Amino acid sequence: MMASLWQFFAVFIRVGALVSLMPGFGERTVPTRIKLVIALAFTLIAFPAVNIPQIDNSMVSIARLTVTETLSGLMLGLGIRMFILALQTAGSIAGQSTSLAQILGSAAADPVPAMGYILVIGAIALAVMSGLHVKATQMIVISYEFLPLGSLPDGSVFSEWGLDQVRRCFTLAFTLAAPFVLISVLYNLALGVINKAMPQLMVAFVGAPVITAAGLLILCMVAPLILATWLTMVDEFIANPFKAIP
Repeated sequence: MMASLWQFFAVFIRVGALVSLMPGFGERTVPTRIKLVIALAFTLIAFPAVNIPQIDNSMVSIARLTVTETLSGLMLGLGIRMFILALQTAGSIAGQSTSLAQILGSAAADPVPAMGYILVIGAIALAVMSGLHVKATQMIVISYEFLPLGSLPDGSVFSEWGLDQVRRCFTLAFTLAAPFVLISVLYNLALGVINKAMPQLMVAFVGAPVITAAGLLILCMVAPLILATWLTMVDEFIANPFKAIP
């Protein structure tokens, strides 16, 4: 009985670290008690599917297990959390490109432009509705194949994995914000031509409402595609979170 409790505790450490950073379940607005209940629920589901060896209940072994499992859970959680940061970055790029960077900037726990706030809320809702809890449970079970209990990958392997995640998320952010950057470039080119042809016209007063309206229109048109692309990338990561680890 005690051996099973120690095994359950080992799984709970990894799951708890993962849940603290998971989109939707680990948001700052979610109370700590709710996060604890969610972590226990994930542990109860994943524990029977994980083959956990016998655990030495000495203080040194428990301390080492706590550190390694916490780092493993944080590694997985940061991998998923990077996709939320990618959406926030895309929203910041889009907001700066369309003069909408300051509207509702403080509405979220992390100050982001209005477009980033809308995209993040929509993405979290879409991810949860599409079964994020089921996918996360599968990822927890798979993680023990690449990160066995009580062990961590080499520093060089971990850094390579982290750099690959940063590269992937920044690439995703710039890709999602590409329509807004394109319309901003076209707008500024047209504004420059008009200003050159009619220096006496205050083109800024005419152009500012145009770029704002164009930004909102493009957001309405491409938001479904942005969220669908984002969810596809998240699903690919959850299905194979250790793609960069040989």
